Amino acid sequence: MAEETEETPSAPTSRQVAAARDFVARHGKPSRAVVENIGRAGARVVLVGADGALGDVLVADSGAGAALVEAVADLEAAEWDSATVKLVKIGPAHRRRMAGPRAGR
Repeated sequence: MAEETEETPSAPTSRQVAAARDFVARHGKPSRAVVENIGRAGARVVLVGADGALGDVLVADSGAGAALVEAVADLEAAEWDSATVKLVKIGPAHRRRMAGPRAGR
């Protein structure tokens, strides 16, 4: 039988913390952060600025995502509730980038 081991969550790197701090400084206080598990690749911390801008930081796991939110002043943990969704402003440039090669069709 395989042994069950409890993994300890990793901490965010200084580069990840700096990226989140920079986002908050550029897009207003308070900003929101939604931590999403993306499987083996780790977790994605989706950042939503006070101005509605979107950003993200990839971390090792959801524990590191939660630690990242705690480490950055003026960054609030959030869920995809109606208040967070209404705050997001997606412009035409972002929509084209998300569409990728299909945007030109």
